[in-house]
Amino acid sequence: MNIQFKKGVLDMCVLAVLMDGDSYGYDLADSLSGRIQLADGTVYPILRKLASDGMVSTYLMESKNGPPRKYYHITEKGKEKLADDLKEWSSLKDAVDIITGGKV
Repeated sequence: MNIQFKKGVLDMCVLAVLMDGDSYGYDLADSLSGRIQLADGTVYPILRKLASDGMVSTYLMESKNGPPRKYYHITEKGKEKLADDLKEWSSLKDAVDIITGGKV
């Protein structure tokens, strides 16, 4: 898949996965990579950016298998951003379908 396509939607995909519940980085990356081909470490810079932008919050939780894990939780600001992005994505997808005659 074209890397530019992925770059444009990965923030939205991360937020969408977090709507299903809090997750730690590795688990979130694993969930995404089952559907989208991702390079190792791709998700962590996105999570840092989303956290610095206030879209997600973090907390530590003890792990049975090692050190505590950092979990990510979507904030209200993140939910609003996701809703906006999904509207834009839908509009873009509809426009591309029209332009390409739905052959995509």
